Amino acid sequence: MRMLMLALLWLLSSTGWAEQPAARVNGVEIGVMRLERYFSEYLDAQGRAVTSIRNPGLYKRLRDQALDELIDKELLWQEAQRRGIVISDEEVSAQVSQLEAAFGSPAVFERKLAEAGFDRANYADYVRHELAAQQVYAQLSVVDEPGKPEVEAFYRANRQRLQGTQNQSDNPSVIPEQGLELARAALIEQLQAQARQAVRQRLRDSATVEVAD
Repeated sequence: MRMLMLALLWLLSSTGWAEQPAARVNGVEIGVMRLERYFSEYLDAQGRAVTSIRNPGLYKRLRDQALDELIDKELLWQEAQRRGIVISDEEVSAQVSQLEAAFGSPAVFERKLAEAGFDRANYADYVRHELAAQQVYAQLSVVDEPGKPEVEAFYRANRQRLQGTQNQSDNPSVIPEQGLELARAALIEQLQAQARQAVRQRLRDSATVEVAD
């Protein structure tokens, strides 16, 4: 839901200006205005404000991270197109309705779209793109369920950390059921994070990405 809220903000902020590109992804431009708006939202999600960053080096690093996320989003959308992923009208309508509710009233939602020169149909297309990108990301980052030996090995390697959230066994050679459940969940989360990183890297390696100076 938050991703689509941000998507609307990106859309509203990147429309109506003739602007210099911050980057090009396989020839598709990511405009500076779009980046600046997303950067503000990116900082907000971390509990920061642009005006609170005094260190130029930190400012540049965080802004570059925000741009990296936008580049990844564009690559995922392009991959979804290549794979022919189709999002139904019902799915799009449900998401747009949720977004409209988040703005508090249909009138506010309509006004925000109109201010940027868009109507519901235009924005519905954009939401369709977002959902398609999310779907291909999920498909590409699926991981196999780890087997019991892998889970047990992970538990033993991370025993101290995992035991902080459960009752410790008096016998260190016995792995309690709760410990296995915690270890399985933590291992799957770790594998998924690694898979998502691998997906992003693979898409980057096969793309032409130009970042403006």
